[in-house]
Amino acid sequence: MAADVLAGDCARNIVAGENDERIMKHLYENFVFPSDRSFTVRRDTLEMKKYVTFKSHLHFEIALLENCRGKRLIGDHIDGFDAPELVLMGSYLPHCWQYQQVKDPSCLPQCYVIHFLPGFLGKEMLETPEARKLSELFSLAARGILFPGDTVDRARPLIQQLLLEEGFGRISLFIQLMDVLVNSKTYTVLASPYYNAAEWSPDSQKISKVFDFIYRNFRNEISLQEVSAVIHMSTTGFCRFFKQNTKKTFTDVLKEVRIGHAAKLLLDGTHNVSGACYESGYNNLSNFNKHFKEVKGRSPRDFLKQYEINPDRAPGGTSQQ
Repeated sequence: MAADVLAGDCARNIVAGENDERIMKHLYENFVFPSDRSFTVRRDTLEMKKYVTFKSHLHFEIALLENCRGKRLIGDHIDGFDAPELVLMGSYLPHCWQYQQVKDPSCLPQCYVIHFLPGFLGKEMLETPEARKLSELFSLAARGILFPGDTVDRARPLIQQLLLEEGFGRISLFIQLMDVLVNSKTYTVLASPYYNAAEWSPDSQKISKVFDFIYRNFRNEISLQEVSAVIHMSTTGFCRFFKQNTKKTFTDVLKEVRIGHAAKLLLDGTHNVSGACYESGYNNLSNFNKHFKEVKGRSPRDFLKQYEINPDRAPGGTSQQ
């Protein structure tokens, strides 16, 4: 069957909601597979967009992006991307790629997308000793998994062949693809460990209150006394409780939230480095630059230059002289 026919072989029921009145939208997708498909594969030509649309759905997703650069948003993870890249995502994980540049103008930017439910392989198969690593991979997919270039090179021909394959050959190719992902020597888990509320401990409601407080107040000074009072704990007890449940200190998490927001502002093009600093809860550039490098591995200017963005531009996209 031709690839352009397969691109439409999965009906989608979409409900849209506004998360941010300026650029944020959220689409909940309900996939209805045709009777002769236990999973679907399609190839899309990408469009440059000025707004960000988060999508989430019950089905797992494998996305292979080609010939584009831009911004990747998965769960609470925000960063730039430079395709090709391959990502595995679990159920209901919000995700979006904002395509900002075509790498080779002579070719179209494209994305191969596979949707599936792990159960179609059979619960018994996933519980076998041989499939232990696959089950572990599916668990990590709740936070999104980014695979390295050598894994992309091995996965690409299998994904492309899946567009054309019929019958049991589809299952065989899918299992081969899973084998490639499972045996990837390295990969990066994208969303933070505390992102998935479904996997929290019985103290999840308390942790949820803390993160709600952080996300509403990170632009301001937040003392340990203030955040401890949110869940009626002493500062000492709160620090111990928070570290046990997130594996990080409160200070580290607050820093990551602030820098994640700053990175989003920089990549959006709405703020220069100085503006992003003060809009993200910092009151001096020196501390901001230090924390940005700790979280992102590079300075704000180097972060922007990597995606060919002028770090001195003023809000609105013009450069400061």
